[in-house]
Amino acid sequence: MKWPAGPESAPRRASGHYRSDVHIRFDVPADPAYPGRVAAVLSSVRLRRYGYVGAVLVAVGAVGLALSRIVDWGDRISPLCIAMVVGGLLSMLYSPWVRFRARRRSSRYAVEGDYDITDDNIMMRSGSESGGIAWDGIDRVTDTPEFWIVYVGRMPATVIPRRYMSAEDAETLKSFMAERGLLNS
Repeated sequence: MKWPAGPESAPRRASGHYRSDVHIRFDVPADPAYPGRVAAVLSSVRLRRYGYVGAVLVAVGAVGLALSRIVDWGDRISPLCIAMVVGGLLSMLYSPWVRFRARRRSSRYAVEGDYDITDDNIMMRSGSESGGIAWDGIDRVTDTPEFWIVYVGRMPATVIPRRYMSAEDAETLKSFMAERGLLNS
């Protein structure tokens, strides 16, 4: 597609200067349940495919088991179909098991922290560590009931918790991310 004033006038996603008045700061208290909620939401994003693969394996295995009762050579495919059903069930149970373990292990990591979000970057501090992500490096942000999940590339990089920010700050941040074309619901 050609743009009227050349390629430099083409709309650019997630770069350029959008707004200069975004400065949101909020504290995250040392809540033992918070790291577990973060671990659960991030692991659910990464492990979702195991549930899908498991469901397909269970369905194909069940069809194979039903078919094995009808055909003469069904006794040959029956062990394979049983293995597919068992493997599918284990695959479907893998994601909840990982989330449970992440919640249980992460409760001991509860430390106070804070977020400092500007129109340039997201700075996160937790205990004695800090890190940041520039908005230009963010590819998309997914909206969940409790968090915004920030993606760098295809991987979720961090979360921004809504529960600790004011409603006004949450709305400001939401509109800022929407202006940048980052927000996916």
